[in-house]
Amino acid sequence: ISIITIVYNNVNYIESCIQSVLSQTYPFIEHIVIDGGSNDGTQKVIEPYIPKLGYFKSEKDKGLYNALNKGIKVATGDVIGILHSDDLFYQSDSVKKIAQAFTETQADLVYANGMYVAKENIRNIKRVYISKPFKKRYLNFGWIPLHTTIYAKKSVFEEYGLYDQDYDIASDYDISLRWFTNPKITTYFLNTWVVKMRLGGKSTTAKLQQKKSAEDLRI
Repeated sequence: ISIITIVYNNVNYIESCIQSVLSQTYPFIEHIVIDGGSNDGTQKVIEPYIPKLGYFKSEKDKGLYNALNKGIKVATGDVIGILHSDDLFYQSDSVKKIAQAFTETQADLVYANGMYVAKENIRNIKRVYISKPFKKRYLNFGWIPLHTTIYAKKSVFEEYGLYDQDYDIASDYDISLRWFTNPKITTYFLNTWVVKMRLGGKSTTAKLQQKKSAEDLRI
């Protein structure tokens, strides 16, 4: 399983993200870290961990979806997931549960539950995001699983495309809709918590919600 983390100037939280991946009990993880040329000390924090990473690159990029696409292109895992630099796995066996779901169901895509936590205190749960087994009619009401709980086979990206870089903030919604409206992609809902997301990400600030909503409408 390839886990992609993209980061830019997040010196305070990147280490806990990397340690969360290293603490996973599942042994076959490739952690790909794509840094956008941070200048706040983030790279110095990452440096000691580079031997334990599957891949690391630091260079200026054209936005978060460009960075994610870079990670997907170098990923060698059968399955690809995303863990943003603010985020953590819920437990040390979270990736193991995802891997078991793929093995047992042979699905193309597995998704689960996630939660938002306070930036400074990850025990302070602010909001929970509980999914459910997929029915196409849910999409008409704007339902979509939390993106960082979605794991897809690499073959899904190869066959149906990467993130659309024309969107600044909502390409995860675009790619999720492309996946969930495609009858050829089989999905499985893993009813367990897999991720804790710190509030304050690109689309969780009030200022950017309006922009995200406009892009969602276009999509």
